Amino acid sequence: MAEEPNNTPPPPPETEPTPDPENNTQTKQDKGSKKNMFKDLKVKHVTGILSLVSFVFSLPILASVTWLLYMKSYDCEWLFKLPRLQIGISVGLILVFLVCNGALLFLRARWPMVAIIVVTVPLTLMFTVGLALLGSNSLESRRVPATPLWFKMKVDDDGLWNNLKGCIYDVHVCQDLAASSMPLKPSDFNKKKLSYVESGCCTPPEECHMRYVNATFWEKDDTPETDPSVNADCSAWKNDRDVLCYDCQSCKQGYVKALKSKWSKLGVFLVSMAVFLIACHMALFLATMWEIHCT
Repeated sequence: MAEEPNNTPPPPPETEPTPDPENNTQTKQDKGSKKNMFKDLKVKHVTGILSLVSFVFSLPILASVTWLLYMKSYDCEWLFKLPRLQIGISVGLILVFLVCNGALLFLRARWPMVAIIVVTVPLTLMFTVGLALLGSNSLESRRVPATPLWFKMKVDDDGLWNNLKGCIYDVHVCQDLAASSMPLKPSDFNKKKLSYVESGCCTPPEECHMRYVNATFWEKDDTPETDPSVNADCSAWKNDRDVLCYDCQSCKQGYVKALKSKWSKLGVFLVSMAVFLIACHMALFLATMWEIHCT
């Protein structure tokens, strides 16, 4: 029996779906918007971190204000009228703190150029004051209070130094040293760390080679080394507790060193804080401009 021919037509070949150009464009736009969103979030994350860092690291400015106000009458500084300077610097630091954080909150997003200028001006002034307190050669002057040259000029004034001697005596610097060193032997006393004022005003200079009896009583050695021509402080020293070495040049030098040490620390703080905050706000300004560009 003959087979019937298969007249069923073959299935049409499968055709690949033609890409829809509208869908393609939409997909690319979605991917681009996701990238932009991720980039925007990343920029905001950076600016948020920088804002937080600049705020946190501006808090020590307030701590320095507290230190300045607490130490305003330390070491007889009221005789130099330095408390006025300390109050002035304290007010200036409070303004710096308010300006930095105020510009950070209110000006940065709207007017970044204005914000960076407003922040940079007081920080630059703070940097300059810090350099002056450190005794920078280009800024130091006998007319600038609390600089090393200014302290030396003031201490060389005999009238002021007489008042300073009385103040040092009244705060019992040497009396307290004598009381705390009473049980110490000469070898132990030599190991004791003395302040600038204690070593300069309460004890004779080492080159006088006097024999230790106690902290404020030293026996002179009759040798040529104690000749006044070697060091005038050797003859100026008296075992009388009202005199001691208050008339010595070493006392003046020790007192100036004590003041310089305190104000130099403030200078280092002002310089380092100004540099750090300027760098931080510049980075924040660049990040803000980047954020504006991305949006």
